[in-house]
Amino acid sequence: MSTPTLRGPSGQDRADTVTSPRLGTVARRRLASWRLDGGGWLHERVARPRAWLRPLAEVTSPAAWGLLALALVSLLSGAWLAWAELGAAGWAGLALLLVSATFLVGTHRLSARLDLSRDRVVVGERANGRLLVTNSSSRRSLPTIVELPVGTASADFSLPAIRAQEEVEQLFAIPTSRRAVLVVGPVTSVRADPLRLLRREQVMAPAQELFVHPRTVPVEGSAAGMVRDLEGKNTRQLTESDMSFHALREYQPGDDRRYIHWKTTVRVGKLMIRQFEQTRRSHLHVLISTRLDDYRDDEELETAVSVAGSLGVQVLREQHGLSVSTSTRTLTFHGVRSFLDGLSGIEFERAAPLMSVSARRSARETTAAPSVVVVVSGSAGDSAELRRACRHFPVDARTLVVRCRDDEREMSVRSVAGFDVATISRLDDLGPVVRRLSA
Repeated sequence: MSTPTLRGPSGQDRADTVTSPRLGTVARRRLASWRLDGGGWLHERVARPRAWLRPLAEVTSPAAWGLLALALVSLLSGAWLAWAELGAAGWAGLALLLVSATFLVGTHRLSARLDLSRDRVVVGERANGRLLVTNSSSRRSLPTIVELPVGTASADFSLPAIRAQEEVEQLFAIPTSRRAVLVVGPVTSVRADPLRLLRREQVMAPAQELFVHPRTVPVEGSAAGMVRDLEGKNTRQLTESDMSFHALREYQPGDDRRYIHWKTTVRVGKLMIRQFEQTRRSHLHVLISTRLDDYRDDEELETAVSVAGSLGVQVLREQHGLSVSTSTRTLTFHGVRSFLDGLSGIEFERAAPLMSVSARRSARETTAAPSVVVVVSGSAGDSAELRRACRHFPVDARTLVVRCRDDEREMSVRSVAGFDVATISRLDDLGPVVRRLSA
């Protein structure tokens, strides 16, 4: 492709390459956004018809619906065209559906117990479990198919005939390749015809949740201690109660009488109260972008969540303050486990606003004054939008922007407009970034 030549004001030729490196990425992310929006719109529109047809749809497969439609068309076409063979094919289809319905008659007295060895694993680990099926009746059961849904997938167990009061054990392993909150179960037994046209399910055990935590790496030193002034250093903000005395002022109605300075009160003839300088408490605030347009692919979001998880786990273990927000909500947690549980459920959000809007909401909802603010985003995020987002946080807090990208380039750390910008390709780059900023 030829390179267009542009002529500058001085008359010299200037060669600029006119490219659109983000065009393909923007188009792919826009299609993904439309797919999310369209899926939600379609689910809302068909919710009521699905509720009406649920009793029939629960036992009828798509193949059965197709066979029924084909049989009716054959009967009508055979009668209209006086074609006996076509009519016979239609009656045969209806007869096949009737025979399939006989396989759904009856029930069993099987019970099951789902036992997960661990309900919390890290990405890449296997979640092992076992399924215990017991025949609590006084008769031998027929061979049964047991289904175990795992997220959007499903595992089938073909159980043999079980004697009365006998228990059968089935072991299984769930591979985890991506962070998620998986619903394992409910365990259901399936009665179906050999062609799987009709099927009836019976719930044997309730569902359980499996949390697949993001991968985290240890961060040397204090993640909240990236700020220069350590915990306990005085700030310019004044408060009515703290440890560092600042000055005396005249008593105002509503002040705590415990802080009245009586010697000065006697000397000046009016009530005087102590005033203190507020001391800083180490508090890390993390804002994770969940806006689809800020990421080139899903792997960048996985790295972003892992970055937030690594910093948060380190801060919680050091017993410092931590608050975490996404583009639309604030996470609530009470320890390391519940914090990682919350990160497991973070996904792209259709209604996620721009980063500046998310930062304004996040700064308003954060009750504690942060000493360090970390904004985590993907490589497709707009740099100007990130700068606007950082302006919503306190000026005395150290602000760090971490941009995650899915390539093999080296990490980089630079200072822009009063805050630091770190670009990483791998989660293992987070440790060197924190060490460089803490130096």
